[in-house]
Amino acid sequence: MRAGEQLPPLRIPITRTLVVAGAIASRDYQDVHHDAEAARAKGSPDIFMNILTTNGLVGRYITDHFGPDAELRKVAIRLGAPNHPGDEMVLTGTVASVDGDEAVIEVKGANRLGNHVTGRVTVRLPHDAPQEARS
Repeated sequence: MRAGEQLPPLRIPITRTLVVAGAIASRDYQDVHHDAEAARAKGSPDIFMNILTTNGLVGRYITDHFGPDAELRKVAIRLGAPNHPGDEMVLTGTVASVDGDEAVIEVKGANRLGNHVTGRVTVRLPHDAPQEARS
């Protein structure tokens, strides 16, 4: 793992089920995450993904790359363009810095409207992690 290393992109289809299930799983019962009519009444073209679902997808992206034993030490994200059903979010990442067994990854998740999420994730690899995860 080296500063500047690019992580492979992860494409995530944004389905109505993903948006609603993510909201329910995170106990976010705001109507804009499950009721299309309510979302439209509040100015959105459809329901949209909540930040906790996005946070989970960012974490998945990192652990899919570095392995299930990678420890997410800090996840700091900011939302931008909403994710609506029918969108595709493409997560990309770049290793910003490495200090021993910890790395900071700059992450972006973009859809047709622009950046849905931007942020930084600090990850620690266990000392016994496979070499391919470390290089």
